Amino acid sequence: MDILIRNIHVIDPISETDGIRDVLISSGVFADVGKNIRKKADKTIDGSKLWMLPGLIDMHCHLREPGNEEETILSGSYSAAAGGFTTICCMANTEPSIDNKVVAGYIFEKSREAPIQVLPYGTVTIGRKGELLSPMGELAQAGVVGFSDDGNCVMDSLIFRRALEYSKTWQKIVVSHSEDQILARNGVMNEGVLSTKLGLRGIPAEAEHIMVYRDISLAALTGAKLHLAHLTTRKSVELVKEAKKHLKNITCEAAIHHLVLTEEALTNYDANAKVSPPLRTQEDIRALVKGIKENVIDAIVTDHAPHSEEEKGSGIEHAPFGMIGFETALPLVMSLVKYGLKPIQIIEKMTSGPARILRRKANTISREAEANCVIFDPDAEWIVRKENIRSLSKNTPFLNKKLRGKVLCTFYCGLPVYSDKTLI
Repeated sequence: MDILIRNIHVIDPISETDGIRDVLISSGVFADVGKNIRKKADKTIDGSKLWMLPGLIDMHCHLREPGNEEETILSGSYSAAAGGFTTICCMANTEPSIDNKVVAGYIFEKSREAPIQVLPYGTVTIGRKGELLSPMGELAQAGVVGFSDDGNCVMDSLIFRRALEYSKTWQKIVVSHSEDQILARNGVMNEGVLSTKLGLRGIPAEAEHIMVYRDISLAALTGAKLHLAHLTTRKSVELVKEAKKHLKNITCEAAIHHLVLTEEALTNYDANAKVSPPLRTQEDIRALVKGIKENVIDAIVTDHAPHSEEEKGSGIEHAPFGMIGFETALPLVMSLVKYGLKPIQIIEKMTSGPARILRRKANTISREAEANCVIFDPDAEWIVRKENIRSLSKNTPFLNKKLRGKVLCTFYCGLPVYSDKTLI
């Protein structure tokens, strides 16, 4: 089916397009992108006041399958499609963890049923225990996009050094959860005046700073490609900025919730706002946004982390870390324009930025390119309701909150894999 979208605002970092265009999708590709396309199509859509973006890439999420089906590969991918993502990279903290080719193969096999592309990471160490290196060559041959023990920091510096050295053989990134687990032990939220006031054990920012510095040092020593996950503090941004003056093998990311929420979200002991690393301060948010403006931060991710209502309802001290994020990602991240960020800068961090880090082809709204894209209404207002969330889990602090901006349709390989029915 040929689909012609007229007068839509195309925002594409790769082609450096930021303006009104007509877009024709045919046979899985963008058959034409320009002004006043004359060709007839099976369906014509009025794109006035809407945006078209390249399909988003989330290089950091959790799907839980196998082992903890609070989210499955299928449910998670449908939730991601509803958020505008056409590629998602799932972390290896499943049960069993993705520390061998059998589990990696299982992920790839199950992902054949998914409406979008699902790519797994392999672990750095067996069982994510930080004691023995995983069979990294076997995992690389199985097709993992990189290596990470995310959720756990590899505390043993020698093991982490060896992982970085071996990763060079397969030109895969190593993603570090840079947080000293001893300093952070039993912590619930950011350490400070508020944690004291709430009577909750704090996690000091230094737990992150120490490991960010160590990981940068080991990347400098080995020359391997290091990607620092979910940075949260001003100091971390400063450390990376300084390192990038001398090193070309370091990249980093920020999670959306760390860009839009502060520790104040835990004032009412809402366990849905309990994340790892923890929400920090407004000063830290400003530093992260500045890091995006200055290209210190290379990617924006969801860190989508599903949990059951029973787990999150077990009390804030016992509840697991994490919140879901696929379906609220675009409206939340677009709120960053209030800091002076341009939409094309934000989209670059969710499309071509992650693609460059992962050494994959970026989505682009250009003639003959594969038609992976999102139609987004920047002005639509909607309320986050449990019954409308496609994820199996509902653990988000944005429940019953009004958001501005809504994904209307997501195309993958030219097919609409998600639509809110108002367009297609």
